[in-house]
Amino acid sequence: MRRALKVVGLVLLVLAAFAVGWAWPILVRPPLVVGQDAVTDAASAAVVPAVEEAGGRVIVARPPAGTPERDVLVIVYPGGLVRPQAYEWLARVLAAQGYLTVIPEFSFDLAVTDVDRADTLIARYGEGKKVVLAGHSLGGAMAAQYASDREEAGSGLAGLVLMGAYPGGSADLSGAALPVLSLVGEHDEVVDAGALDDAWARLPGDTERVVVSGSVHAFFGRYGAQSGDGIPRVPRVTAETQVSQAVEGFLAKL
Repeated sequence: MRRALKVVGLVLLVLAAFAVGWAWPILVRPPLVVGQDAVTDAASAAVVPAVEEAGGRVIVARPPAGTPERDVLVIVYPGGLVRPQAYEWLARVLAAQGYLTVIPEFSFDLAVTDVDRADTLIARYGEGKKVVLAGHSLGGAMAAQYASDREEAGSGLAGLVLMGAYPGGSADLSGAALPVLSLVGEHDEVVDAGALDDAWARLPGDTERVVVSGSVHAFFGRYGAQSGDGIPRVPRVTAETQVSQAVEGFLAKL
């Protein structure tokens, strides 16, 4: 009996160690650091992002001195378990073109913990501006949910950008007069192609869909390779150029 209890105790100890090892990367997130790996070209290098408080920490990329600020605020919801700084490259590119761009930090890096986070950011940074909400992966699904909720409330956004993402089952934008840009990596194997096609019916009929040639799911943010993703056929910088050009073109039409 005593030996059996020892075996059970050992098994429980191993299971506990496994559980801690599995949960640790989720519970303890890496530091929020800007400026380490986000410069794309000379123009984006002129942008100096900052970490500010607005209902929690947020990376803010303002247009550099001498660049007129446009009347559009861009909010980017990060992908699940992805740090906000992974999208600093895009924020810098857009800020260099005059678009104030902010990237919020979520609890455990999961946008699902605070879908309405954009409310605080709009109140802080969006006065007198059209608001475009963008999101990658899980962040994109939550951005679509936010957009759907606001359409029902009669206070919609000016635009929605989905990057390797689609609206969940409870988000229906099919009848919304909302400009939407859907960006999909050509070799993205994280996003379920069938679910993406099914979700198309829940987006406005004039949604613009752009396939990022040669790209994969992880090329929307700078956070390294992702398990289950496809094999890229182009360098990251080539994919990022396609993404930024598509987003800039979309914003210019608002």
